[in-house]
Amino acid sequence: MSVHVIDEANRCLQCPNPRCRENGCPIHTNIPEMIRLFKENRMMEAAQMLFENNPLSMVCSLVCNHGNQCEGNCVRGIKGEPIHISSIENYISDSCFERLELNPAPSNGMKAAVIGAGPAGITIAIILALKGYSITVFETHDKIGGILRYGIPEFRLPKSILDRYYKKMRELGIKFRPNFSIGGSTGIQDLLDDGYKSVFIGTGAWKPKRLGVPGETFGNVFYAINYLNNPDVYELGDRVAIIGAGNAAMDVARTAIRHGSKEVVVYVRGDSVGASEAEYEYAKVDGVRFEFRKAIVRIEDDGAVFSDMEPDEEKIAASKAKGEELKKTPFKVIPNSEHLIPADSIIIAISQVPQDRLVNHDKDLKFNEKGNLATDSKGETSLPGVFASGDVVTGAKTVVAAVAVSKQIAEDMDKYMRSKA
Repeated sequence: MSVHVIDEANRCLQCPNPRCRENGCPIHTNIPEMIRLFKENRMMEAAQMLFENNPLSMVCSLVCNHGNQCEGNCVRGIKGEPIHISSIENYISDSCFERLELNPAPSNGMKAAVIGAGPAGITIAIILALKGYSITVFETHDKIGGILRYGIPEFRLPKSILDRYYKKMRELGIKFRPNFSIGGSTGIQDLLDDGYKSVFIGTGAWKPKRLGVPGETFGNVFYAINYLNNPDVYELGDRVAIIGAGNAAMDVARTAIRHGSKEVVVYVRGDSVGASEAEYEYAKVDGVRFEFRKAIVRIEDDGAVFSDMEPDEEKIAASKAKGEELKKTPFKVIPNSEHLIPADSIIIAISQVPQDRLVNHDKDLKFNEKGNLATDSKGETSLPGVFASGDVVTGAKTVVAAVAVSKQIAEDMDKYMRSKA
C-alpha cells in the first residue's frame, strides 16, 4: 500500500491551477499541497491540513465519487491514468488520525445542540467544539455515523472508522445522548428553553420513497435504506430484484450477493445507471446483472411484473425541432409488453426523504415543495436560531456535499450565537 501511494504521489505535476482542487473537489481540498507535504515527509502537517479543511477527510477518501471529482479532473487522466488521489488522502488521514492535535478555543460558556450524528452533524459538532462551544449531540441510534454507519456497507466504509471518530469527538468534550429522538417527548423548543443558544438539525433522509405500484406492501418487498441498516436480519432468498440504479442500489446488490443471494438483478428504466461508473463496474465484477429498459408495473407474490421500454421518438424529434439538447434519452412503455420476472425478494432503491417527526412536533418548522426541511441561504430554518443541512435539507446527496455546506453553516451558527450573547 505505502509503495503504491508513494508512486502515485510522485506522479503529481503540482499544477499551478489544479483542476483536481478547483473543478473536482466540492470542498476544495488542497490536493497539490497535501501531496507536496507527503513527499517531504511532513505527513502530520498534511493530515492536519486535511482535517481542518474537511473533518471527514478519512471518510470522504473512501466513499466519494472520485472518478467524477478530484481524480476525474486530474490532468494525468487526459492521456493516461489519473493520480489515485483518494488512496493518498486515505493513507495520510488514516495513519495520522489518532495523532491529530486538536486545540479547542477556551470555553465561551455557550451551549449548542446537534440533532443527528450523521456526516452533517459530526462536522458541525467538531467545528463548533473547536470554537469553544459546549456541544451535545442527540442521536436516535445507539452509535454515531447516521447514513455512514447504517446506510453504507462495511466493505465500502469500515465501521471502526466511525468508532475512532466517536473517541476523537469525546476528546473534544462533545457530549452524546444516544437512543434519543428529538421530536418525541422532547422538542426543539425544549432545547432552546434549556439554554441552548442554537440548534442544528442533521437528521438525514431515512423515509424511503415509494414506487406507488400495486403490491408494494407485500412481504417479499423491502426498501434499500431499511435493508442496509441491518442486512443480517433479512432472508432474501436466491433471486433478488432491485428497482433503482443509483449508488444505493449498487450497495444493496453487492451486499445481497455477499449474504448469499445467487441471482441479483438490477432493473433500469433507461439505457444507463445513475450510479457512479466505479460502483457500477464493481457491482458487475461482484456478479450483479443488469436489465435495461424495464418499467415496474406491479409486484406479485412470485416476483415483479415489468413492461419493456423504448426510446420516445416523438419527444426526441420535438426536442430536436426546438433546438433543445437532451441530457437524457426519454423512454416510453411498449404497449402489451407486460411480463412476470420471478424473484424471491424485491428491493426498492429509489432514494429517500426526511422523516416528519420534528415538523409534527415543532409546527414552526416548515418543509419545502420537495418534502425537505426549508432553510434560507445561511442554513437557518423557519424557527429562529435553528439551522439545518445535509440530507434533511437536500434529500439524499453525497457525504462531501453535506460536509461542504455544513462548514459554512457552522460559521453562520457561530455568528448567530455570538450576536445573541
